[in-house]
Amino acid sequence: MARAALPGRLTWQFARVVETIAETPTAKTLVLEVPEWPGHDAGQHVDIRLTAPDGYQAQRSYSIASAPEHSHLELTIETIDDGEVSPYLTEELRVDDELELRGPIGGYFVWREELGGPLQLVAGGSGIVPLRSMLAHRAAVSSEIPTRLLYSARTLEDVIYRDELARAGEGVTLDLALTRAWPPDWAGLTGRVDQDTIARVTFAAGERPWVYVCGPTGFVEHVSASMVAAGHPADRIKTERFGPSGTGGS
Repeated sequence: MARAALPGRLTWQFARVVETIAETPTAKTLVLEVPEWPGHDAGQHVDIRLTAPDGYQAQRSYSIASAPEHSHLELTIETIDDGEVSPYLTEELRVDDELELRGPIGGYFVWREELGGPLQLVAGGSGIVPLRSMLAHRAAVSSEIPTRLLYSARTLEDVIYRDELARAGEGVTLDLALTRAWPPDWAGLTGRVDQDTIARVTFAAGERPWVYVCGPTGFVEHVSASMVAAGHPADRIKTERFGPSGTGGS
């Protein structure tokens, strides 16, 4: 998930790959050892820079998937067809390889346990990545804040962290919405997330949840507008958008 960075405020450093985890056929988690990592908040991201032998550089930003309390930094990256950076990170990078990064970046789309709740998370596709960091932070501090996650994906195979989300723990409600195909015995949601879906499976406006929405631009705009229409105050809705050359990382 790529965003605009704040140049000059952070120092580039090298991170070593200690593990790679296949999440879906197109998404992989990189577990990184970052010797001088300053710590982060759930929802932040990092810049990654690749340099070719001829000096050409490509830079993208990716959401942090791990909780602030975890010993290693985790990035979950989805391969973008014809991308410059993501195919190398997901297909070529191996354990003990190094990559150059800087961060953490971003202070708006973050959640800390002391902010309270309820906590309403809405993800489209790889927009689940920073929200997973929030869920992991919640678990790490043994928070009892009521939490709901509405996650829209094309198929069950495309659901990143599927097993982990299914055992997210007490106080977390998961609703999966599959938009393209689903198993014959599927009992979850189907089709696009619409106003009716939001009304049925998210916290009511009167409960004043903190709402975090992340995914493709059109998805985020539709969901956030629907939440406002349902009565949620705009100042309690935080959004993060991505696209082919934006926060999707290519």
